[in-house]
Amino acid sequence: MAEKRAVPGIKPYKNAGGGWGALRATALAVREQMELTEAPGLLLRTNKPEGFDCPGCAWPDKAHTSTFQFCENGAKAVTWEATKKRVTPEFFAAHTVSELLTWSDHKLEDEGRLTHPMAYESASDKYVPIEWDEAFTRIGTALRALPDPNMAEFYTSGRTSNEAAFLYQLFVREYGTNNFPDCSNMCHEATSQGLPKSIGIGKGTVSLDDFEQCELIISIGHNPGTNHPRMMGTLHDAARRGVPIIVFNPLRERALERFTDPQSPVEMASLGATDIASSYYQVKVGGDAAALKGVMKALLALDEAHGGALDHDFIAKHTNGFEALAQDLRTTGWVEIEAASGLTRAALESVAAAYAKSNATIISYGMGVTQHANGTQNVQQIANLLLLRGNFGKPGAGICPLRGHSNVQGDRTVGINERPGKDLLDAIERVYGFAPPSEHGHDAVAAMQAIYEGHSKILIALGGNLAVAMSGPDQCFAAMRKLDLAVHIATKLNRSHLLIGKASIILPCLGRTELDMQEAGPQSVTVEDSMSMVHASSGKLPPASEHLRSEPAIAAGMAKATLPNSKIDWMGMVANYDRIRDGIEAVFPGFENYNERIRIPGGFRLPLGPTERVWHTQSGKAEFLPLAGLEVDPPITAEAPFRLTTIRSHDQYNTTIYGLNDRYRGVFGRRDVVFMSRGDLDGLGLAHGDLIDIESVLPSGEQRRLPGFTAIEYNIAPGAVAAYYPEANGLVPLDYYDATSGTPAYKSVPVKISRAA
Repeated sequence: MAEKRAVPGIKPYKNAGGGWGALRATALAVREQMELTEAPGLLLRTNKPEGFDCPGCAWPDKAHTSTFQFCENGAKAVTWEATKKRVTPEFFAAHTVSELLTWSDHKLEDEGRLTHPMAYESASDKYVPIEWDEAFTRIGTALRALPDPNMAEFYTSGRTSNEAAFLYQLFVREYGTNNFPDCSNMCHEATSQGLPKSIGIGKGTVSLDDFEQCELIISIGHNPGTNHPRMMGTLHDAARRGVPIIVFNPLRERALERFTDPQSPVEMASLGATDIASSYYQVKVGGDAAALKGVMKALLALDEAHGGALDHDFIAKHTNGFEALAQDLRTTGWVEIEAASGLTRAALESVAAAYAKSNATIISYGMGVTQHANGTQNVQQIANLLLLRGNFGKPGAGICPLRGHSNVQGDRTVGINERPGKDLLDAIERVYGFAPPSEHGHDAVAAMQAIYEGHSKILIALGGNLAVAMSGPDQCFAAMRKLDLAVHIATKLNRSHLLIGKASIILPCLGRTELDMQEAGPQSVTVEDSMSMVHASSGKLPPASEHLRSEPAIAAGMAKATLPNSKIDWMGMVANYDRIRDGIEAVFPGFENYNERIRIPGGFRLPLGPTERVWHTQSGKAEFLPLAGLEVDPPITAEAPFRLTTIRSHDQYNTTIYGLNDRYRGVFGRRDVVFMSRGDLDGLGLAHGDLIDIESVLPSGEQRRLPGFTAIEYNIAPGAVAAYYPEANGLVPLDYYDATSGTPAYKSVPVKISRAA
């Protein structure tokens, strides 16, 4: 085999995940962003009862016995927020918005923390300082001037605390709309919509204790070494005690192959590593549902031949729809399953045999499952597989959706929901004395479509980088420039702040690491992790500027300026966050004795019906939900023979680009690459390092082009190609999404590839 030619910025990474490479990257992040004397104390308070919750992933905290409760990418997130760099009024005076738009996303955020409220001035094309009271007055005046409250959109980022999210949704509902586009609409909305129909709740059902008791872990469509690295410690421990870990993923990901735990002195000293995946199946992009059907078909055949592969007692007592599922599995052919999944019958039968032997199985999954045109159905097939062997409501078993932001689950729990149920609306009216609107509002895609079409005129964004995060950036960027007013509540500058319509305001807020001092003294906020544990978070650092306000205070300030006749004591709740939590307790079941319980180290767990084998479905039982057919995504054709998935680099968290390296995949100092298999390159007459153009080809006939990227040979499933998010978002139109959940289908785009012109 001919040796691959050298390509600038591409160098194979041969080490295991974690290890000394993770420690070096952590040290570099600290050196670039913080004072070296402050960093150790800050990092040691990360994810501790007396400290703050990492603004990164939502993986739960251990029992607080370890000195280090942070990972490499958590350290990047913390130091990125606690940076010594500042974006002051003098910075804005020196740079026009037009100039800043030419900067990279990385450079914009790397300038540091916002320090003052700023308003856009069209005459100078610059942001200029504005007083807080004046900013709130402008916002309130603009909102009251709208002829219909549904002409405003209220976005929320998953880093928002429970307290801020609750006040925000209360304000917006009293204003008169349920337009709540949220970052969860772009990631796990398929979970939130799919699982309630299957098991009665749109959340995971496992705890960290379950990972210590499970007999098998099946990992589908996620890369924990980059996107939730603290999970690697849990997988590492499970692998070392002999638990099989079966991985389904189109790309070979280094941390899922071998991992050195930075908290293991023995492995660090010996340069050793632990094998994580016991079996690694490179499923086709978009082939997850077919693979799951294959495993279930093989499991059904095992049971019919030998018995014992299915939990018939559980199925009879706790489920509906088994016969319909079984009949669908029997009539689905192996030839179709193999073609759609890219895996052999023998491989899927091997997974079924391992699953049949396990008395306690956890299936974890990420956005490789949810961000498809059939994402909701993908999630339901995972639930089907678990139900077949009764893997709910017993130790060591259950479903584990891997959330991104540290409180993306919590903000939905406390009311950020564009589809509110009657119980929530009735509770708000009972507690606060106003009748909230019942009409369903906009999710993220619908909000952007409404802005683009001119129906919505105001956007208020509580965190995030909405225009860059969304699919269809051409439409989203144009939409932002049509707004009468955009309000961005943020810690750092990003591109969405620079897409100016008629008016724009930036309101700088406190970060998780910073002391939140209110009238009653220092305040804690609370967050909910991906395993439904609610716990306190208390920053200690001096704020980046004396002009910052907390997110709850900003939400309350906007409410007070917008709703002059409100009976809610907005400022009284901000003075003492215990009062906000009293409100959450009064509105939402499961938060009894909220203030007392969050003062217990580790917090408390919200009730989860399936853990008690209680099913809050319409039938009162868990539901098997068959998937008719296999090719639900737009089919691969001769015109578009590949399916593209977007991925995150190791120096990245969602749209935040910490740096330009993707160490585990061997990419350094660049992001303009497309990962392809050797066979697919050969088939196109291309070689590693060639310049290529990518075009998406969708059923609508719309074609989108990404020119001048570099093809990189990588160990990826045949027919699959991968490129970085958000650079590849331009290939995904705004109207390409899962019809059930509204989740953009970033992970399954039919494309054609050609040599660059």
